Amino acid sequence: MARDHKPSRRHARVIAATVTALAVGGIALAEVPASAAGKPKGHDVSSHQKTVNWQSAKAKGARFVYIKATEGGTYRNPRFGSQYSGARNAGLLRGAYHFALPNKSSGAAQARYFVRNGGGWSADGRTLPPALDIEYNPYSKHKCYGLSKSGMVRWIHAFSNEVKRETGRRPVIYTTTHWWNTCTGGSRAFAANHALWLARYNSADAGSLPAGWTYWTFWQYDNSGSLPGDQNLFNGSMDRLRKFAKG
Repeated sequence: MARDHKPSRRHARVIAATVTALAVGGIALAEVPASAAGKPKGHDVSSHQKTVNWQSAKAKGARFVYIKATEGGTYRNPRFGSQYSGARNAGLLRGAYHFALPNKSSGAAQARYFVRNGGGWSADGRTLPPALDIEYNPYSKHKCYGLSKSGMVRWIHAFSNEVKRETGRRPVIYTTTHWWNTCTGGSRAFAANHALWLARYNSADAGSLPAGWTYWTFWQYDNSGSLPGDQNLFNGSMDRLRKFAKG
């Protein structure tokens, strides 16, 4: 996921080892996967992308974007407001995501912080549902944030329940299959009512999915390409994406 701060070299190696097919021969896979031809293209950004040329992104094929709003319980993307309004003004469907730090505070507390700092939703057909970015800890060797598998499931449930209570939508869950199986024990508790945003950098297909899910809604297939930030696809038509946004 697009981050505001780059991880250390040591942690970069950990990330590379745990995300399937991150690169081939050290070259980022920037091509749109052939198996996903015709699906709406999108991207995700954080303050690391600074001032985004949204009209240029749209001209290059972007139809949606997720923008980092918050991290943990204290950080807010200082560029969120301008990025969010800029994407809307360019005609992109846009939504906000929260980078989870489950070792810092409860799921409910982080959800409240997220919603109060950009993570809201409205049924206007242009606002994507809030998203939870939950993945390996970029700041510590404790890749599951020191939580047990059952504790992690409870944390995600608490976050989801609070987002649903405050916005009316369940959050999209961004993760990798490896992290999900490792840190939740392959929990199937979320697949029925949470859209999956899968991260897997591979030019062929999205590969195996986390337990319970039978299809992905969004697929982050690369961390660089023609669009600012990470490269994504929506698993459906543009009309279906608008309906998904509307709820």
